[in-house]
Amino acid sequence: MAELQAILEDQADSVMPHVISILSSLLQHVADANDYSCRLQPQKISVFHGLTRPTISLQSYLQRIFKYANCSPSCFVVAYVYLDRFAQKQPSLPINSFNVHRLLITSVLVSAKFMDDFYYNNAFYAKVGGISTAEMNMLEVDFLFGLGFQLNVTPTAFHTYCCFLQQEMFLQSPLHLPLKHQCSFTDDESAHQKQLAV
Repeated sequence: MAELQAILEDQADSVMPHVISILSSLLQHVADANDYSCRLQPQKISVFHGLTRPTISLQSYLQRIFKYANCSPSCFVVAYVYLDRFAQKQPSLPINSFNVHRLLITSVLVSAKFMDDFYYNNAFYAKVGGISTAEMNMLEVDFLFGLGFQLNVTPTAFHTYCCFLQQEMFLQSPLHLPLKHQCSFTDDESAHQKQLAV
């Protein structure tokens, strides 16, 4: 945990933290898997679904959010926690390529409001996300209800998710360096977290 936290802090001043590429890769994998299963069985449509797949890649979208929203890197970890919770609480609304962008901007917005001392208003996030302010407001409300307003992230849960992201970072590294700390998913919600990362 301390190692990833140090990485997050060091990268706060860097051009683009690694957490952006890790999250975009993980979410793209989840969206692709759910796109495939959507062909096999119909899925519920929600306010998060677009009529078409956005042309901007998840990596570029996350980079855009990072560039303009001035969120702390930790905010992106908490946004990932929220996405995992949402996926667990709303199994009929799996993350796919039609909804992942809207879910992502909404989770970052909610995370920034909960985590950071400074954050922009919904109109600003709407511009960053390429949607209207009215839609951003509606997405935020639906997301909060979808989470059951469970926004608190305990230090244990944050550590577990950081540990998972750290493992992913090393797996994506071309050197495949061995991990110094093996992390186990002992927290209750971290067991669910594995499902989002499939």
